[in-house]
Amino acid sequence: MPENNYPKLHNATWPGIVGKGPDSEPPIPFDKMLQMTAAAEVDGIKFDGVDLGLLEPHIDLVASSDDDIKRLADKFASLKLSVGSLVAPIWGGPAMGSKEERATFVEMVRKSCHFGKKLRDLGVRPYGVVRIDSASNPTDWAKDPEGNTKLIAQTFREACDVAADYGEKLAAEGEICWGGMHSWKTMVALLEAVDRPNIGFQADMAHTLLYLLGYNRIEDRILPENFDWSDRKTLTDGLKKITKALRPWTIDFHVAQNDGTVFGSGSHDKTGRHCQAMDPNGKLDIANDAGYWLRDENGNLTKAFRHICWDGCMFPNAVMTQQQTWNDVLATMIKVRQLHGWYENE
Repeated sequence: MPENNYPKLHNATWPGIVGKGPDSEPPIPFDKMLQMTAAAEVDGIKFDGVDLGLLEPHIDLVASSDDDIKRLADKFASLKLSVGSLVAPIWGGPAMGSKEERATFVEMVRKSCHFGKKLRDLGVRPYGVVRIDSASNPTDWAKDPEGNTKLIAQTFREACDVAADYGEKLAAEGEICWGGMHSWKTMVALLEAVDRPNIGFQADMAHTLLYLLGYNRIEDRILPENFDWSDRKTLTDGLKKITKALRPWTIDFHVAQNDGTVFGSGSHDKTGRHCQAMDPNGKLDIANDAGYWLRDENGNLTKAFRHICWDGCMFPNAVMTQQQTWNDVLATMIKVRQLHGWYENE
């Protein structure tokens, strides 16, 4: 049997930006992130591509011309890296904000979809979605849960309609720091309220693990208080519960590790801590637990997306500028594909 060649394996560029800044460490340059990704290799296997954060200082989405996008496409091609999912920089306009703020949100989605379509047309983006979040915090959301969920859903619907014009799907990121998306139950309710065929869920293994603890919505907690992480059966039951609820919506997936704690740096709010791939304090059996997202309840592969991505935000620069870090990440991704991938003739 040939070795599995799907899902394709991607690194992310935005960990070079997220959690960095004046009150943290300086961003890692875009080209440096690409070079380390392209250089990673394990037993002759390399990363297939990158997922892009359309964020400054890496990419100025507003100022990028079609010629700029073409130059980027040429760069990816020269490095033999495909582009997958994109992160829309929607934080200037909260999805439950004023009419003007919500219009700004939708416009940034439109610009991101234009960027993504150009990359598709140029032949370097064969798959992937555009990622969004509510750009709102749980405390503000909790002042009017029903009304704010309706506002976010309305904004997401408008964004979905714009994305459809470009042939794009939007993936809402499940993370405890985003209002209305901060628990597994509120996430499902929001997706149902949006009611558009091109909306889905973006699951990150580190962030969704925190759903089990109900960190910002204790009434939706699944694991018991003072949970003993050595109790693998209870943890497995919890993972099965949230994946059963959210897997049918999942159209984008991040492989990641978490040690059961929250962390924030720079301007980023506290959320599920991303740990290094080989972190001995990690609570997830990464390759095994990815299967709860990549396989249905009967153990069949869903094949709901054609690539998976590693997300490791808010690591120190000293860690992120070591090539071994990315070789370890790639080795972990390969294990996921060996267990839960498939082969296609290309």
